[in-house]
Amino acid sequence: QVQLVESGGGSVQAGGSLRLSCAASGYTYSSYSMGWFRQNPGKERVGVAVIYTGGDVTYYAGSVKGRFTISQDNAKNTLYLQMNNLKPEDTAMYYCAAGVWVGYPPREADFRYWGQGTQVTVSS
Repeated sequence: QVQLVESGGGSVQAGGSLRLSCAASGYTYSSYSMGWFRQNPGKERVGVAVIYTGGDVTYYAGSVKGRFTISQDNAKNTLYLQMNNLKPEDTAMYYCAAGVWVGYPPREADFRYWGQGTQVTVSS
């Protein structure tokens, strides 16, 4: 049974930092690419950062490039998202996902497994 469990969300002021973690279990970690998506109520889920678990190929949404860093520890089956210089517009529910990354930008439909989400709130 595939499980993705996120942690690390919270409330910070603009300019602050947070680090999200996603612990994956129930499958061979390198079988899927891993990504972070975010969503606000009434809006679509958008890819923020994605990484190919077999190497260092990454994708970042333009709005987070230079501020967010996606990384992974394959030995621990864990995905991370370091978020620096946070802005109020980064406020969203953040989801970890595992799937087959096939294009730019990454599509929600290509990611088969999802975590329950962790809330990030950035105040001005």
